[in-house]
Amino acid sequence: MTRTVSSQRIDAAIAARRRTTSSMLDRVRAVLHDMRRERSPVTVSAVQRRANVSRTFLYQNTDARRLIRETATEANAQRSQTQAAAAAATEAAWRERALNAEDGLKTAYQEIHDQRARIGELLGRIRDLELDLPEDAVQRLVTENTTLKQQIRTLTADAKNLNERLAAARENNRSQDKQIAELQAELLDQPQVTRHLRPL
Repeated sequence: MTRTVSSQRIDAAIAARRRTTSSMLDRVRAVLHDMRRERSPVTVSAVQRRANVSRTFLYQNTDARRLIRETATEANAQRSQTQAAAAAATEAAWRERALNAEDGLKTAYQEIHDQRARIGELLGRIRDLELDLPEDAVQRLVTENTTLKQQIRTLTADAKNLNERLAAARENNRSQDKQIAELQAELLDQPQVTRHLRPL
């Protein structure tokens, strides 16, 4: 009779322990699900605090260790993909700006060349016709010449600004390339989460 009562107590204790373990695992799963959704860093300390379980349980329970390891691996892969995508988008934006600045610079140089050719042509006409033209016609040509010179100055200033923008875009592009290389090196050097999950 005593042995039967003792056996029943042992069975009840085992069942209670299993229920407690199952409840803690459910809390760990829920916390890991939330951390995945929030994209929070997955660490044993964070899981312990949020799931309200002991660190010993997380290290000694095989299922808990596996859940943390799998979630951490998935989070690291997702974070790496996000960083790589952000770096690629930034690099593409700077490359596009550099290309646009180069196109604008080419256009400005062509306009300056065309304006200088036009000014040279008009100055030649002025010299050829200056003696035969009435005074008001000469004044009109002088005014047009002044206007063209002003346009040349404006286009030259625009070309200078575009040169400065192009230089800045190239510098930013080089800086982004360097940051991308550093991020890639950092991702390759990240320690595996499994190193931190050794049993106590």
